[in-house]
Amino acid sequence: MAGNFSITKQAGLARVGRLKIGKGVAKTPFFMPIATRGAVKGISALEVLNIGYEVVLGNTYHLWLKPGEKFIARAGGLSRLMNWPGLTLTDSGGFQVFSLGARSLKRFGQSKIKISEKGVRFTDPTTGKEYFMSPEKSIDIQLTLGSNIIMCLDECPPYPASYTEMEKAVKRTTDWARRCRNYFDRKIKENNLKDKVGRPLIFCIIQGGIYQDLREKSARELSAMDWDGFAIGGVAVGEPREKLQKIIEWTRPFLPENKPRYLMGLGRPEELVRAVRAGIDMFDCVIPTREGRHGRLFVFNRKKAKLDEKGEFYQAINISNKRFREDLSSLDTGCRCYFCQNHNLAYLHHLFSIGDSLAQRFASIHNLCFYYELIERLRMEIEKKFVKSLATEINFKG
Repeated sequence: MAGNFSITKQAGLARVGRLKIGKGVAKTPFFMPIATRGAVKGISALEVLNIGYEVVLGNTYHLWLKPGEKFIARAGGLSRLMNWPGLTLTDSGGFQVFSLGARSLKRFGQSKIKISEKGVRFTDPTTGKEYFMSPEKSIDIQLTLGSNIIMCLDECPPYPASYTEMEKAVKRTTDWARRCRNYFDRKIKENNLKDKVGRPLIFCIIQGGIYQDLREKSARELSAMDWDGFAIGGVAVGEPREKLQKIIEWTRPFLPENKPRYLMGLGRPEELVRAVRAGIDMFDCVIPTREGRHGRLFVFNRKKAKLDEKGEFYQAINISNKRFREDLSSLDTGCRCYFCQNHNLAYLHHLFSIGDSLAQRFASIHNLCFYYELIERLRMEIEKKFVKSLATEINFKG
């Protein structure tokens, strides 16, 4: 399944590319804002688009439960319902189901989910209604939602999972991926989408926790199948942060060079810098919007041009701190978000202090602008290094 992804420039392991999906194209590396239930919290689709984002992430589990995939299909699909002109990626729903099980085990002493080779049976904690999610059901929901990038159902045990538990999860993830692939191919053929613009992409998800041999096993088994892209899962489930780079190092050598790599659920700005330089192409995370809603904002150190991997190129401030109460300076004169260009820190401090929802909007949009600029700067860094290495090579040959 070649031709959807092309690498245009590369510097070391880092690469710049183009991911083509139907009539849409997304530049890589890219970051996806989270539209869990069909909305990036408090922000319109137009505002997300105006920042420059090309892809948003929706949550299969939540959209299935409410408002339901059939209603969304009648509305013209998730993009049409949101009035989002860009591309959408939907996760499989597996992470949310297994998180539900972990929370219920902690709260009630027993899990509210039952896992078998067939799939996962769980109870909606809000309504008490029982649901069953199988690999085929997950793909079916995502196709019905009209997603552009579809994720396979995987088993994602929370940290800390024992070696035996993770070994079983890796086996089940591979088995479920095969079923997802077969069902996806069948539905694409039934709908005559194989050679048409409307065909979505399908990604598998690599598991294995913090165990090197299981990460390698999962990557080897899944890379033997035909996928449009490869996701590294199970990296935002409570594992030690120092393990993240190791997980990428263990996994990457077994993945095809000509397919996009997606690190799920990460992360902080410095983690994105390290991951892009390690060869990752796609990211999503709740951090920019969630932190924004709580009054925490990311600000570039404009005097420091280099994006270091320790995170010294930025600072995170808490706008509720009393030192901002009468601060009439701009948050970041180099930021192009509406707040930074038109208001001062004291005003945002005031809005948070009175609980006005405008505060959360300003902060969330600013943080999304920060993340977008970060990815843009990383992309430019790769392009400059590529051009420099090319010039050096030409001079050497000359």
